[in-house]
Amino acid sequence: MTHPVVERAAAGHLPAWAELDEKRRRHVERVAGLLENWAIAAAVPTDERTRWIAAGYLHDALKGASEAELLALLGGDGREFPEPLLHGPAVAARLRADGVDDEDLLTALAYHTLGHPDLGRTGWALYAADFLEPGRNDMNEWRAALRARMPGGMAEVVKEIVFARISHLLERGLPLRWETVEFWNRMAGGQPWAGASEL
Repeated sequence: MTHPVVERAAAGHLPAWAELDEKRRRHVERVAGLLENWAIAAAVPTDERTRWIAAGYLHDALKGASEAELLALLGGDGREFPEPLLHGPAVAARLRADGVDDEDLLTALAYHTLGHPDLGRTGWALYAADFLEPGRNDMNEWRAALRARMPGGMAEVVKEIVFARISHLLERGLPLRWETVEFWNRMAGGQPWAGASEL
């Protein structure tokens, strides 16, 4: 059974604890719209469709919270993440505190910025939608071409996105997080998302 907070989020109603400005609100609406369209096109089951749409609305629900607020939600677990990555794990922690126990959704939200080898199909879809939503203003033609291949080409599209993100970090001499490396290794080994078959 879907938790009421998740059902409300899938209908576009964020929890009272959400902290995001109008620009970020438009972003989550675009991400949720992509996810809804992909879920319909892929004929995913109703519960999973609800999860996908809710993930779109919830993934940046705490993007406007301060670092201190995010760290307080995460307790000692937050110290391993740099500030720009705290909002995803904090959203997952806040939902868990509200009684949400959908691990596929919680993992998707926690790792939507990094990727993670334990992401299920919801996580792969959210990772792609967050990167490909049409409001982003760089590499528009490439992003549009990738969107056109979704959802049927999800595995290859996500692999291309992860490759681009890793390349970007390497070009700038920045470190790679273990989650991202293991996410890439899973894909490079030809393994699809955890617990689901190919679309």
